[in-house]
Amino acid sequence: MKTNRYRTIMISDITNDMVGKTILVSGWVQNIRDHGGVLFLDLRDTSGVLQTVSNDDSMFKGLAKESVVRLEGTLRKRSVDTINEKLKSGEVELLVSKLDILGQSLHELPFEIRESKSVSEEIRLKYRYLDMRNEKVKDNILLRSEILHYLRNKMYDLSFTEVQTPILTASSPEGARDFVVPSRNFKGKFYALPQAPQIYKELLMVGGIDKYFQVAPCFRDEDARSDRTLEFYQLDLEMSYVEEEEILELGEELFYDVFSKYSNKKVSPKPFRRISYIDSMEMYGTDKPDLRNPLIIKDISDILKDTTFGPFKNSTIKAIVVDDIGEKSNSWFNEVVDYASSIGMPGIGYLTLTKERTFKGPIDKFLTDTEREDLIKYLDMKENSVVFFIANKVLKVAQKFAGLIRIELGRKLDLIDKDKIELCIINDFPMFEYDDKTRKYDFCHNPFSLPHETDIEYNKDNIDKVLAYQYDFVCNGNEMASGAIRNSDLDSLVRGFEVVGYTKEEVEKRFSSLFTAFKYGCPPHGGMALGIDRILMILKDETNLREVQVFPASTSGQDLMMGSPSTLEPKQLEELGIKIKEE
Repeated sequence: MKTNRYRTIMISDITNDMVGKTILVSGWVQNIRDHGGVLFLDLRDTSGVLQTVSNDDSMFKGLAKESVVRLEGTLRKRSVDTINEKLKSGEVELLVSKLDILGQSLHELPFEIRESKSVSEEIRLKYRYLDMRNEKVKDNILLRSEILHYLRNKMYDLSFTEVQTPILTASSPEGARDFVVPSRNFKGKFYALPQAPQIYKELLMVGGIDKYFQVAPCFRDEDARSDRTLEFYQLDLEMSYVEEEEILELGEELFYDVFSKYSNKKVSPKPFRRISYIDSMEMYGTDKPDLRNPLIIKDISDILKDTTFGPFKNSTIKAIVVDDIGEKSNSWFNEVVDYASSIGMPGIGYLTLTKERTFKGPIDKFLTDTEREDLIKYLDMKENSVVFFIANKVLKVAQKFAGLIRIELGRKLDLIDKDKIELCIINDFPMFEYDDKTRKYDFCHNPFSLPHETDIEYNKDNIDKVLAYQYDFVCNGNEMASGAIRNSDLDSLVRGFEVVGYTKEEVEKRFSSLFTAFKYGCPPHGGMALGIDRILMILKDETNLREVQVFPASTSGQDLMMGSPSTLEPKQLEELGIKIKEE
């Protein structure tokens, strides 16, 4: 049998039983140390680090760190006082008899591998192949592989069929901006990269693949941020003949199992708490609340409806009570005021409840005795409690600001239990939401969702009240999954798009495949998509999605390693029928 001359033992497979034996190991030179005639070389492979030693001064001469080498030698026990308990192989070392350089590295590295996470992100991403040699970065990549393996096996065990849907597709109005790809054969026409496999998975239901899943790449031409990148992956799934509760139970099983298996933190038990969108916005000021934060927002607009305080007049007024902080310094409260200004608030008021059950603060003089008593009772205030006031004439703005203040107070007061993974389900989203800037309605969630009443006649009196079978899974303040029961009633689907400004003809043209397919018998169906990157971000306590992606683009959307986006040669542009417009 022909042997592989490069095949060597993995460091993680080395055991004390091999002591005294000659073995071959390969990997990268992590470090070289000269202890007066005795040379130590720390060898690193994908599985671990092994200390090797040589008494030959010339053995490691001229060898640069991060070079790839193969070492042959005898495995021996370390003396008791030199055992390294931090290493799995820390009880043994290799006495090297032969060294082969398989790939020499430059002496000048862009950064120290073990310190790469302290280097600027631009440099790390430019040399990503070096960055991923860092143990923490590598572990993120390996965990990603393990979780994908686990989730795939689980979906197969649940009798789902894995299907790959196309990457080149047609542009559709699904909420975000499409990445487009010009066609060479059809000049002037463009493909689009899928924001999600939405239409394809519905067509699979029409085709009879009644339990579908895939690990799907999704593309959205949006500005990057810590929890959003141009390209991301989701566990996409769809089922026929299901109701909302069945999908939610499946989502609970998937999230609970993966977090329980791969995290040592306390995971919220099943069933997860269900919160309507309206209640979430009222209590937390967001549709992705962090339930580790115990603070609750309350609406006090009715209590202060007759207030004489100018900033509160004719406004939605929100309140957040925090117990036992009345003795905080003026500088502490000034920091809260400064934060409010930084997010665009004109100011933030606050009052402290004293031992005599009176309020301390400049707003107090504008309150009546009845308002004081009603506030204390409704907000369940105690001695030394502080109430923060957030007011705005627009309800959504008041909710948003109150939500941000809640988050900031939770951070400043260290109220977040970082040893918890708190999951909840936000459901009953409004079908539509009014945009004050554009002065028109848009879809609040997914345009293909089923409204609670499919035969409803949309008019100005009920549009805001129409709810949909839509749901999000939320974990520690992050949207982790999104889904819906789909609307397969074509007339209802058209009426929904007409509300946001599309004609029936436009809808049928944009979604011709869906409209045609539904006419040939469509089963009721629904599904969801779990964010793979965000699951990993939570498990690894990362605050940035790019840390759990293998080759991510930078915050500006550039692939600094590959040099994309890049310009095309004039011949390529000519073939595509594209002319670059000069600025």
